[in-house]
Amino acid sequence: MIWILIWAAVIWVGGGFAGLSLGRRWQLTALLGAVVLLSHLVLPESAGIRQALGGNFTSWAVLFAVIALGALYGRGVAWLKARAPKPATADADDGPFTDTELNRYARHIVLREIGGPGQVALKNARVLVVGAGGLGSPVLLYLAAAGVGTIGVIDDDVVDNSNLQRQVIHRDADIGVPKVFSAEAAMRAQNPAISVRPYQRRLTDDIAEELLADYDLVLEGTDNFETRYLVNRTAAKLGKPMIGGALSQWEGQVSTFDPASGAPCYQCVFPEAPAPDLAPSCSEAGVIGPLPGIIGTIMATEAIKEITGAGEGLRGRMLIYDALYAETRVIRTKKRPDCPCCA
Repeated sequence: MIWILIWAAVIWVGGGFAGLSLGRRWQLTALLGAVVLLSHLVLPESAGIRQALGGNFTSWAVLFAVIALGALYGRGVAWLKARAPKPATADADDGPFTDTELNRYARHIVLREIGGPGQVALKNARVLVVGAGGLGSPVLLYLAAAGVGTIGVIDDDVVDNSNLQRQVIHRDADIGVPKVFSAEAAMRAQNPAISVRPYQRRLTDDIAEELLADYDLVLEGTDNFETRYLVNRTAAKLGKPMIGGALSQWEGQVSTFDPASGAPCYQCVFPEAPAPDLAPSCSEAGVIGPLPGIIGTIMATEAIKEITGAGEGLRGRMLIYDALYAETRVIRTKKRPDCPCCA
């Protein structure tokens, strides 16, 4: 019997080192078993080979039968495993994020103030951006990059060559294209996991309330006071916070207007629109190109903080940035008891 064990060891151990496949080693084991069984079955008991092998036909037949059953069991288990349904992975959407999204938002998730719950809040958030120009460009890009789940953008303008000095979401090839569609293409290219809702029209009284009601947060970055007061009035009526930004030449400002939380609204701070000659537009007065990027990214940062609850926002405060002298200051703002909008 010792010789059979030696040959079995040669097949399995030596065959493993020699690179024989598992199937080939089982074939050699079956051949060894056949030689042993045939020797006991054909040769007389006095034959030297039978004496050297030891045992008898029955004992060897039982041993090789047990080995064969073990091999069949192993193959059966492997066959079942190969055909069993694979466990769902994150990319199969069994959780809030795919593996790709987890990797993309990792720098947010490791922030103590945001973490996983904050990133989930961003994914579930619905943000409306009014204006796809100088301020809207960085706002839209960074909200898309941050993973805000639903982003609406309303603007009735088309991309003009003069916009490209500061409105970085648009490209030279987009000249003549409605800004909302140019912005949508850039946002989807940056983050295909988000939903973008473009509204190619001017925001007016007849649609403002219905539109804003569908969003959690509004960011206003237009260049005209009529729209600014309309957004403020509608947001205050609906109890929605509004992050507003404005700029001219070298200076910009940002604040969060939220009378529902005790903060002033825009009209509390600016009761009336200034005379046209006192607040010229960017086309009339000019604006340094990177300034909308600075103010717009601050607006996007405040929006992320607002959604995730991180830090302290700009309710009751206004941040003013002077790019010409590299100065930043924050002033306090208060509600007006006689404000026609939110008193």
